[in-house]
Amino acid sequence: MLQDIIPGCEEKLLESSSSGYIGFDPTADSLHIGSLVQILILMHFQKSGHKPIVLIGGATGMIGDPSGKSSERNLLSKADLEKNINGIKIQLSKFLNFDSKDKNAAVICNNNDWFNNIKLIDFIRDIGKHLTVNYMVAKDSVKKRLSKDSKEGMSFTEFTYQIIQAYDFYHLFKNQNCILQMGGSDQWGNITSGTELIRKKTGKKVFALTCPLITKTDGTKFGKTEEGNVWLDKNRTSPYKFYQYWLNISDEDAVRYIKIFTFYSEEEIKKFIKEHKKTPHLRYLQKIIASYLTILVHSDDDLEKAIIASNILFGKSTSDELSSLDENIFLDVFSGVPQATVSLKYLNTNPSVQEFLYKVGFLSSKSEINRAIKENSISINKDKIKDSDRLSKSNLICDKYILAQRGKKNYFLIVIKH
Repeated sequence: MLQDIIPGCEEKLLESSSSGYIGFDPTADSLHIGSLVQILILMHFQKSGHKPIVLIGGATGMIGDPSGKSSERNLLSKADLEKNINGIKIQLSKFLNFDSKDKNAAVICNNNDWFNNIKLIDFIRDIGKHLTVNYMVAKDSVKKRLSKDSKEGMSFTEFTYQIIQAYDFYHLFKNQNCILQMGGSDQWGNITSGTELIRKKTGKKVFALTCPLITKTDGTKFGKTEEGNVWLDKNRTSPYKFYQYWLNISDEDAVRYIKIFTFYSEEEIKKFIKEHKKTPHLRYLQKIIASYLTILVHSDDDLEKAIIASNILFGKSTSDELSSLDENIFLDVFSGVPQATVSLKYLNTNPSVQEFLYKVGFLSSKSEINRAIKENSISINKDKIKDSDRLSKSNLICDKYILAQRGKKNYFLIVIKH
């Protein structure tokens, strides 16, 4: 998980319990799995006896960090920022111990608390003079945006981000004895600007470390699906979809990710990889990662439901398991399946299964439906049907759906309009 480190950092951390921080931009009311590496670093840090500081960029979120960006970010309103900050605070308490009774309890800070009271002239005079424009322009994140290839260029607003982040480190060092800033490797320029500012203002040495930016071997962006980011909030990405994301990673990625995204020991990981290589088609490694992270981010119960939901598509489930799914997971499982709508009034007439399936257009003719029933190849809500069966309100899943199926993989979803 380690990319860059300032010399002497490891020795300092082995010497005594220290405070270190990672900053999170409140661009949404949930973090996504791109932030998971930073969260895990803070967890490792706390497990090793150190004090993690989570810095939420309430002030810097109004500016936007140019690191790794090809264009300028949209600025957020104060109301949106407040909503996002509260969402992130709640989320992080799942991963870190914030119990103030513990010596190395995590703390959350919002940089708006100090930037709100700083006067512009004071900031330019007391802080701005310590970082030269030459030093700031030499940073990769700035150089890329000022190159001839960049159509966007860089606004003064974004250019100030580096010095503002440097001041965060200085403020935390001065007020909370924070001696370390951590982050993704794209943050190295911003982080070292902070170490430079502290050196010039106080003469003291502080430290920095970064982790590699996580990529996928096929070149596509880590943490992205066709629908967008894989979020940590179950209302944005259901536990089922979260579980599926990890289940579908490549073997090469699985070998890398198990070392990054879990707390298993080196010996355990070697054993898992060896086991996986015997029968790669069983996706042993992917299942370990998917299960581990679904429990870490969500819960044991959510993992159980995600596994049940995954089994549904492969025919290894019962009508009771289907009925146990909540509506969001049920719809996630059957997204993209052909659908039809009928009224509850019609269902209340207690139609025969043949009449019902013909009305919704499941198969093209009644004779084809009768033939499929005789062949025992049609199921309603995962139960095989007989030609004498009738349907009623008792057949509804989540009080509004009926699932028809022919064979193993041909699904059809009927939505009942109330």
